[in-house]
Amino acid sequence: MGAVSEAVTSRPVIRVRGGLEQMDDDLVVEEPVEIRLDGTALAVVMRTPGSDAELALGFVITEGIVSGPAQVASVEDLGEGRWEVRLAEGMSVDPTRFQRNFYASSSCGVCGKASIDAIRVAGSEPPHGPLVGADVLLGLPGRLLAQQQAFHSTGGIHAAGAFEPDGSLVAVREDVGRHNAVDKLVGHLATTRWPPRDLGLVVSGRVSFEIVQKAAVAGLSLVCGVSAASSLAVDLAEELHMTVIGFLRDTGFTIYAGEERVLDA
Repeated sequence: MGAVSEAVTSRPVIRVRGGLEQMDDDLVVEEPVEIRLDGTALAVVMRTPGSDAELALGFVITEGIVSGPAQVASVEDLGEGRWEVRLAEGMSVDPTRFQRNFYASSSCGVCGKASIDAIRVAGSEPPHGPLVGADVLLGLPGRLLAQQQAFHSTGGIHAAGAFEPDGSLVAVREDVGRHNAVDKLVGHLATTRWPPRDLGLVVSGRVSFEIVQKAAVAGLSLVCGVSAASSLAVDLAEELHMTVIGFLRDTGFTIYAGEERVLDA
């Protein structure tokens, strides 16, 4: 994870709590980054600085531009908020097929897609994935929160974590955009543990279509979040035989799809 200092800044505020108090408050940083592919701009993404190389690598994987890290030669910092993904020798991709029509805000991972058909990334069904006990799932929110360093300062940033079947977290990434946090995490896994066949994904917010899609393309077949799942996320999970769990708290959870991966539920 990038340094917390990159992700957090401060601004003067007036806090109203039974009275008025002038103070400095910590805020999560939100800035644009341009992701390029072999000289062509693909997207401008609003993100929290830090782990930008992982973000760019994860982005081209989860958007289905490449099938994995073996098809990427390098990710280079061009400066001034621009990152270049260079394809491996022999790889040929038409970048215009994946260009965004406008920038993607931190709240919209699929904004700017040229058509509704382009939202669904073509790809194979993810592997069967891990079998996880109910007690393991119940412990995930606390483990994730313990590693959300920027959240403890700001209260305004999302997190995504990859976990083993025993509940231990392999890695956690934070970002103002929940989809960016997933891309950073996938980019990290692409350089350390690929393919991530037996890992699950836990996110700090709701489980949306884009989260399930990105998990599917990366080969993560179990996705859980501390808030609700959307209807389209559940539909996609059922289509691809994935597991989606929502409202994951230390007191219980809701299984929306794929209950066969949850032991003792």
